[in-house]
This record gives sequence, structure tokens and C-alpha cells, in this order.
Amino acid sequence: MRTSDLLQNKKILFWALQAAGWSGWGVSYYLGIMVWSKPPEGYEFYLPLVSVIGIGFTLLLRSLYQRTWHMALPWRGVALLGGSYLAALAWMGLRATLFQQMFPDEQLGKPDMAWYNYFSGTVSAFWVMLVWSVLYFGIKYYLLVQADKERLLTAMSMAQQAQLKMLRYQLNPHFLFNTLNAISTLILEQETQLANTMVGRLSRFLRYSLENDPMEKVTVAEEFEALRLYLDIEKVRFGERLQLHFDLPPQAREALMPSLLLQPLVENSIKYAIATAVKGGSIGVSAALENGELVLAVADDGPGLDMRVGRNAKGGGVGLGNIRDRLSALYGEGQSFRLGATEPHGLTTTIRIPLEYKEAR
Repeated sequence: MRTSDLLQNKKILFWALQAAGWSGWGVSYYLGIMVWSKPPEGYEFYLPLVSVIGIGFTLLLRSLYQRTWHMALPWRGVALLGGSYLAALAWMGLRATLFQQMFPDEQLGKPDMAWYNYFSGTVSAFWVMLVWSVLYFGIKYYLLVQADKERLLTAMSMAQQAQLKMLRYQLNPHFLFNTLNAISTLILEQETQLANTMVGRLSRFLRYSLENDPMEKVTVAEEFEALRLYLDIEKVRFGERLQLHFDLPPQAREALMPSLLLQPLVENSIKYAIATAVKGGSIGVSAALENGELVLAVADDGPGLDMRVGRNAKGGGVGLGNIRDRLSALYGEGQSFRLGATEPHGLTTTIRIPLEYKEAR
């Protein structure tokens, strides 16, 4: 069983700590006896029996503490001190009785010192029980705090997943509206063949989009293939006016990235660089590995950043704002998102994220 499984199973953890703690007490007590005097024959059997009896009393203490756990703090303190002392009295009484039964020829000191020896032994037993009780409360509080932290982390993770799914699913209605509007235009213009082709490509892209879990990352190769599906649809609209360039080196193919992260950038370029230009334009999508990071870029040769400032002052609405939010939620400060100029004109969007690969199975 792994250590993490042990820590998760409270029953196994309790008994493992019991065995370790009482074994440690028995060994240290036996070594102490050997230092001060020679233990009687059979003492190595006496101590395990004493330890088992001690474990029995700690189980009674555990039951007491569970019953008083939700009481006010002073009452829990009374239960801890009182319970520890009563358990020590009973434990010491049974120890003395067992000792006399197993070693009748041994004397627990001088007869007139019997009560003193019993009292001093009870004080020692009280400290054993008190230490056990304090450790019990300490470990229980620690486990409760860890459980609260785990619940908080789980709640935060679920909230983050819900946010990412919401952001991811914002893309499909936005893209679907534009595509259906284009198909409607083709039908009105009686371009039925093109409209049919566009519907087929749309179904392939939506199938890919909906079959992939928004929380799962995909390889760069898979992301680029999804972009090709999307751009196949746009090719129907723009024909030769849309020129595409993909640059995916072999070493970057298996790197991981959020699914459909680049599609809003390409859609943005089509909207501002291709659709508004009489002769169309070109879009380039690239990936590279630099200094332990995956660098993704989408560049176009449209009018450039200056002419888009007014429209994109708040980050491009659903598109660019969506990407910023997803990157921030996934990578925190370990990512960057930059807009820059393409020479001689155009816009280049560059994303840097930590380099990750699928774990080998």
C-alpha cells in the first residue's frame, strides 16, 4: 500500500500509529529497566501484555474523546486530563497485578514503600496516557485541517473547471453564428454546392469540438488539425482571397496546449485582415520550442494593430478576452499573451506557455 493511501485511510493510519507508538514505548521501557537493574526472566513477555492492556485503555479514551469532541473546549480539557488520569490508575493497577502473578518472587521495592511505588508508577503511566491523548487530539485536528484544505482546493478546482468550460463553450455559439450566416447567404445566392460543402465541413469541426473535453489538453498537432478543419470552412467563403501558412516543426508536434486556443485568433484575423480587404490576405500559424516554453503565434498581413485599437480596446470581446482568461486560469503567471506588429503591416499574436508532454504509460 502506498503512503498516500495509508494517510487517506484513517483506520489503517490509527492502528499503524498505535503499533509504532506502543512498540516504541515498550522498547524504551525495556532498555531503561536493563540500565537500572536486571529484568526478571520472562520480562520480554510481560511488556507486550502491558502494552496490549495500554492499547485497550487508549481505545476507551478514544471513545470518550469522540463523545466529547463537539462539547465546549473546557469540557474537552476535563475529559483529556480526567480520562488520562483514570486510565493511568486502572492501567497501573492491572500492571501491578500482572507483575505479581508472573513474577511472584520479585518485590516492587520494600513493603512499606509499596504505596509510594504505586503512586510514582501511576504518575509515569499518567504521562504516557496524557502524551497519547495530546497526540490523538493533535493528529485529529491536523487531519481535519487537511480535510478542510482538500475540500477548499476541490471547490476551487471545480469552480476553475466550470469557468474554463464556460469560456471554452463560448466559442462554439460565436463561431456557429458566423458560419450559419455565411451558409444562409450562400443559399440565398443559390450557391447550393458550396453551401452543402460548408455544412459538411462545419459538422466535422463541431464533432471535433464537442468530442474533446474542454479540461483536457491536446497536442499541437491536434490543434493544428482542428484549425485546418475550421479554415476549410472559411476557404469556402473566401476562396483564393484566403492564403494559409502553417509552420509546425516535428519537435513541437507532441507538446500539449489547451484545445481550440488558437481558433479565436484565426477568426479575429479573418474578420479584420481578410474580410475587409478586397484582395484578401494571408494568415500564418506557427509553433516553436524556446527555453522550456511552447511559443504559439498567429500572424496576418491586415491593416495592423493601429487600425484595431478602437475596436479591440477591451481585448477583442469574446475572442481575445476569452484566451486571456483561459491562459490565466490554466497557467497563472507562467504564461504570456502579446499583440505585436507584423512587418511590413499586420498583427502578430504570440502566446507563451510552459512546455508539457503527455505522460508515458
